[in-house]
Amino acid sequence: MIKMTEKMHYSVRNNSPLLLEFKNVTVVRCGKKILDSVSLSIEQGEHVAIIGPNGSGKSSLIKTITKEYYPLATADGLVLKIMGKDIWHVFELRKLLGIISGDLQQTCCRQIRVLDVVLSGFFSSIGIYFNHNVIPEMDTRAREILEFLEISHLENRFMCELSTGEARRVLIGRALVHDPHALILDEPANSLDLRALYSFRESIQKIANSGKSVILVTHNLQDIIPEINRVVLIRGGRIFKNGKKGDILTDANLSELFSLPVKVLEKGGYYQALV
Repeated sequence: MIKMTEKMHYSVRNNSPLLLEFKNVTVVRCGKKILDSVSLSIEQGEHVAIIGPNGSGKSSLIKTITKEYYPLATADGLVLKIMGKDIWHVFELRKLLGIISGDLQQTCCRQIRVLDVVLSGFFSSIGIYFNHNVIPEMDTRAREILEFLEISHLENRFMCELSTGEARRVLIGRALVHDPHALILDEPANSLDLRALYSFRESIQKIANSGKSVILVTHNLQDIIPEINRVVLIRGGRIFKNGKKGDILTDANLSELFSLPVKVLEKGGYYQALV
């Protein structure tokens, strides 16, 4: 396994398949289009923020990536590929993409040991059970991840005893343990105080600088780290804007996206929206 301290280069070669490739992806739930002809591609090793208001289709996009939602076949030619393949076994897909969400954190808020939560990433479970064969290499890897995220001191604590920020980093460890190509974070900094937000950003920056793709899905500009080089704005289930971070994060674009006057501030590669 590749150690987290080693630099990885997934997308340098021209012949590498795209990490994600969507073309004309439409998803309907309960008779309503929640994604409408979405076309989007993300390269391996690329860092992208997907930003939109509540109900814009952000979570639906993630669920389409993870095969929880399935798109409609369209006359325009549907493409939905991950690493160049359009058919994946869900268990294999989970190894390829590490996903962290608020829902997952609520599920994990139990009397489960931190080390066991990280190890459970190998089995796509929450915690370790009698039918899980944890081999020494897995244990070593889990401890490496805890050290990388600077939370080794928490390994024997229960998840229900942790702060929100600590629990978030444990879930990042669970997502990283099987060495995925990309980390997808859904509203990652919700409920974090300033100190926890600072620690969270440090962890995500370390991951981005290790060469893995980081995809932030959020409504909050504060989640964006300097390593993010592209921003996608989504509203009404459609891609609204897509381009370089500096070109997209403007007062005019954000005001139109959120339908109210927004002032965008930038300092040291970090962004803030004022209304």
